Amino acid sequence: MENIKAIIEALILAAEAPLALDKICVVLDEAEKTEVKNALDRLITEYDERQSGICLQEVAGGFQFRTRSELSCWVKKLKGTKPASLSPAALETLAIVAYRQPIVKMEIESIRGVDVSAPLRGLLDKKLIRIVGRKDVPGKPIIYGTTKKFLEVFNLKDLSELPNLRELKELNEQQETIQEFYE
Repeated sequence: MENIKAIIEALILAAEAPLALDKICVVLDEAEKTEVKNALDRLITEYDERQSGICLQEVAGGFQFRTRSELSCWVKKLKGTKPASLSPAALETLAIVAYRQPIVKMEIESIRGVDVSAPLRGLLDKKLIRIVGRKDVPGKPIIYGTTKKFLEVFNLKDLSELPNLRELKELNEQQETIQEFYE
C-alpha cells in the first residue's frame, strides 16, 4: 500500500486515545497486518533517529504520539501548571489495585490497614481505576481494576511492564545511594 506510513501517522494523530494495531488494520483493510506492523516499527525508528520533539510509542494497547520525556520541562513551562499529583494514600491504593487486581475494597483496606474510601473515589474520578464487577460473595462487594488511562499515565504497554518486587527493591536502593551522596 502506497503512503502507508503517512496514513498511519494521520490515523494516530486523529485518534483521541492510543490506537490499537487491530483498529489500524480494520481501517487499512487492503494492507496485511505484518505490513502495518512493519510500517509502525519504521515510524517508531524514524522518530527516534530524528530526535524530534515527539515520538511514537506503544502504550496502553495501542500507538500514540507523545512528547519526548526529556523535553517535559519545556512543555510544563508552556502549560504553566504542574501535572495533577496523587497523594501518598492514593498512590499506595493504586499500587495495590495494579498489582492485586481484580480486588475488592476490603482486601485493599486489609493490606493498607486504613479506610480507602477517599483514595478509591479520587482514583475513580481520575479514571485510573474502574469498577470491573461484583464479587460473588455475600454483600456482592465491588471489584476494582486499573484502566487504559492508568497504562497511558504510567507509560506502560500493558500490566506485564509493571516492575516486579526485585526491580522495585533495586530502584529503592539506587535512590537511597543517590540521596546519601547528596547529604
